[in-house]
Amino acid sequence: MMTSEEIALTSREELNGQLKALLRRAYESGIDVEGGFECRNGADHPDWDVIITEVEKNEQSE
Repeated sequence: MMTSEEIALTSREELNGQLKALLRRAYESGIDVEGGFECRNGADHPDWDVIITEVEKNEQSE
């Protein structure tokens, strides 16, 4: 199984695609993905605070 460190991302679009896939897998597995998540990354990388909120679908949603 490939880990997130093994996936080379070269654009925001690729990042968005990977995030979308991760959130879909979590949702389909019954995980409540809405809320805040602290991403602590050790001394070599920045830490992030990620907030996920569900939005209303519009006619252009896939």
